[in-house]
Amino acid sequence: MSRAAKKRGLVWGAGLGLLAYVGLPYALAQFAGLGLIREGRKARRELALTFDDGPDPQTTPAVLDALAAAGARATFFVLAPRARAHPDLIARMLAQGHQVEPHAQRHVHAWLRTPWGAARDPVRAARDLAAITGQPATLHRPPHGAYTLGTLWGQRRAGVRGAHWSVEGRDWHAASTPQGVRERLGRLIYPGAVVVLHDAGPGARVTVPLLPDLLADLRSRGYGLVTLAELDGARPGDLAALRRRAFLLLDRLFDRAGHIRPVGGRADTLFRLGPVAFPLAGVRLADGTPVPKGTPAAEFHVNNPLIVDIGPRNAVRQGRASDLPFMARDLASRPDLRDAEVIFCLSALSPLLGIVHFETQAIPAADERRLRRWANVLRRVYGSQGEAQPPRLSILSRAEYLRLYGGSGPGTSRTLP
Repeated sequence: MSRAAKKRGLVWGAGLGLLAYVGLPYALAQFAGLGLIREGRKARRELALTFDDGPDPQTTPAVLDALAAAGARATFFVLAPRARAHPDLIARMLAQGHQVEPHAQRHVHAWLRTPWGAARDPVRAARDLAAITGQPATLHRPPHGAYTLGTLWGQRRAGVRGAHWSVEGRDWHAASTPQGVRERLGRLIYPGAVVVLHDAGPGARVTVPLLPDLLADLRSRGYGLVTLAELDGARPGDLAALRRRAFLLLDRLFDRAGHIRPVGGRADTLFRLGPVAFPLAGVRLADGTPVPKGTPAAEFHVNNPLIVDIGPRNAVRQGRASDLPFMARDLASRPDLRDAEVIFCLSALSPLLGIVHFETQAIPAADERRLRRWANVLRRVYGSQGEAQPPRLSILSRAEYLRLYGGSGPGTSRTLP
């Protein structure tokens, strides 16, 4: 073999080794979430706030004060040297009912560490924290949420499970402000979410002044704030969870292409709404008004995983209380929906939509078969039992929908902020 061929072989071998050591853990654990705890079920209106990089006597007490005032529990991923230096803060966290878990011995990105350094760090951090708390560690979040094979092996040796997040506050970013992070989290949070913030380091500059207002926002939206150990359905990601995430990614791509947005600008609502040309021919409303194919319309899509987890009765209750009025506000205020003459949905959930005053009509047989196949795929992905009902058209005129849910109609239960 020539010297050049040997060199190419070494380069290829090094590249494949790096891919296996960094690329596979990044794709399967950090991105796909396999084996990691990253969220809970959506059945309960609760979420888990988590704080990294503490404790710091300059900032952590203010975070604990805000949590105590709100009656909230959280999970702290602490740096072992800081925990040793400030055991009083660790004791206060535990006394307030918070969960305390190891973050790291050294706060260094796993990709910048030697394999043996990355493997040793979770073991040492878990051991040192257990000596302070008097209880074994159960979870571990590596710095920056970054993984290599060394990190995974170290977690296994330490007997801890990796814990990631599903919503990132980005409080650490230099351009972030308390109000900006508050608005970001207001858009992104949802039942079962795991939110990452920081009680020390650069992120504390934003989180400390932000936290009282954020906690008030969450309480006003009905959220309970619990530890990761208490979060309903928070378990390691498996292939079923991966399928759910893949379909949610498809939803996001579909929404981006169709200018579809969550109603009210919030991820925890039941519906997503976008402009479309009405796709069916021969449709008339109950009052006889024709809706020709191509009529400017607003189409809404349902938040399938949320409806599956909370159940139909709670979905109807939430829709009446907030989400249908949110959709009315979007219909009235979004420029791209200004010309919509009707609002409609094509789905197997027409019985539920009928409860909230939508007209229900049959659709062409070919469309029904196609949509029913897709509905059955979604039911299997999101864990519903049985076969989907035949899809139907649920529709209202713009004027009737705004009369019902625009602020003073019979379908509106309260005035929205």
